[in-house]
Amino acid sequence: MDEEKPNIVVTGISGFLGLRLLPQLAGYRVTGIDLHPPLTNLPLRFVQLDLGLEESCRELFLLLRELRPVALIHLAFVMDPAAAGIEDFDRVWQINVGGTARVMEALTEVNRDEAIIKKFIFLSCASVYGSNLPSPASEDLKLAAHTLAVTVHKMESDQAVQQRAPSARGCSVYVLRPATFAGSKAENFLVAALRGTPAGRSKFAVMLTGEGKRLPCILPWGKRYLENKIQFVHVEDVARLIAYILRKTEPEARRLTILNVAGRGDPLTFESCVKISQARVVRVPGVWAMRTLLRIFWKTGISRIPPEATAYLSGQGIINTSRLREFLGPYDAEVIRHTVSDALADTFQGPSSAQAHSPRVA
Repeated sequence: MDEEKPNIVVTGISGFLGLRLLPQLAGYRVTGIDLHPPLTNLPLRFVQLDLGLEESCRELFLLLRELRPVALIHLAFVMDPAAAGIEDFDRVWQINVGGTARVMEALTEVNRDEAIIKKFIFLSCASVYGSNLPSPASEDLKLAAHTLAVTVHKMESDQAVQQRAPSARGCSVYVLRPATFAGSKAENFLVAALRGTPAGRSKFAVMLTGEGKRLPCILPWGKRYLENKIQFVHVEDVARLIAYILRKTEPEARRLTILNVAGRGDPLTFESCVKISQARVVRVPGVWAMRTLLRIFWKTGISRIPPEATAYLSGQGIINTSRLREFLGPYDAEVIRHTVSDALADTFQGPSSAQAHSPRVA
């Protein structure tokens, strides 16, 4: 019976990953938290809660105390403020960093006298290491996100989880740092640059989108920019990894487990990404020119890619996933099923990629 299933709570249930995680949770009674209900027919108790508000901490605490979940998965995060329609920078910080701190505080209070919540999973990202790494980053590398607000927010939230992990009595804490998400309907700054969708809010952007046209992918002159290596991870693989962690019965040697997450196989060069996505590349004199053009597209409302993303789009940030392979052991290929290349290819094969193969903007 459903009453016999253990409870789990997932924040950000209506997001890109949350909707793909839900089918993996058939063995649990799921309570999902978000600002808006998820578009799903799967069984779910939905609770509308704004983690950007100070009072949400107590509301979450009371909910957790009522449900007594065995696990808490924190996915709620605003990665694209423009797409979310949030223009207030402080509001975004309150949801992202403040919200993560509130979730950790509620967890700590629930577990203060009894180890109720056994597992806490936080979704960080590989960009917390910085934008141009000379070698693959291990989980022990100092975090150095900069310039782009959402990556800085991920870094600050990641650090907050690490600092508060020892206070989460009786709870194993997992921090996942995935590479760029790929897969059908994937939306992020790198995929948007390759897809060339005029996703801004201006009338011109709407017109271009209606005509099925693409913006060019901008890249500085120089061979090294085409040779920069990039990793992707399929969103379905991340969902499977979270489900694997939930069902894992062996206790961890440490209370805090940090894992880099990327698809199997070798990274792709930027040139390979261009071929897979069939993007049209426009080369410019340097990084400054790339930033200038992105700023023009941003300010005129043609594109949602902020100029602050320049360092990440023109740089190289490869992660070392040997710890993940060891963690998964014989289940590695069963959980992480896609290679880096296959993950990106799938991004440009679904219905959401129809525009990606339409006539291009010259």
